[in-house]
Amino acid sequence: MSDATLTEPTRRDMLFLATGAAGLVAGAATLLPLVSQMNPDASTLSLASIEVDLKPIKEGQMIKAKWRGKAVFIRHRSAKEIAELAATPMKTLIDPQTDAARAKLKPEWLVVIGVCTHLGCIPLANSGDTEGWTCPCHGSQYDGSGRVTRGPAPKNLEVPAYSFLNDTTLKIG
Repeated sequence: MSDATLTEPTRRDMLFLATGAAGLVAGAATLLPLVSQMNPDASTLSLASIEVDLKPIKEGQMIKAKWRGKAVFIRHRSAKEIAELAATPMKTLIDPQTDAARAKLKPEWLVVIGVCTHLGCIPLANSGDTEGWTCPCHGSQYDGSGRVTRGPAPKNLEVPAYSFLNDTTLKIG
């Protein structure tokens, strides 16, 4: 073996190693808070899923629930309303989607996120004969299935992930 491969580390080599190790520790200490701040806060995690008791909601009524900081509309629909929505011609819808695709589990229960897909306003429930919602900001209209029928909104109201724990309990999230 030559003398070049057997040289012992010098004081300068030790300083380079110590400086590199200190730099790694400082970099990790800087990045850890930046990465952890991207995690959702505790209040958001606590609302990752909610359960809603459906017993007090009579046919034709709608309630609002709050899930992940957003309004969620839960509507108990009549068989007549479901049949009328199923008969809606797809060509009249801006974002065509069947009612059956939106209320898959139990057609009498519609669950949609109550945030307008145009600019994020909260649509108001229509009064009178027309079931559905109207956005007060720019006039987008949604039918009783949350499908956009008029206005600048490009998409239907979003349907969140949900399931039924039993006949009277809905779990969102």
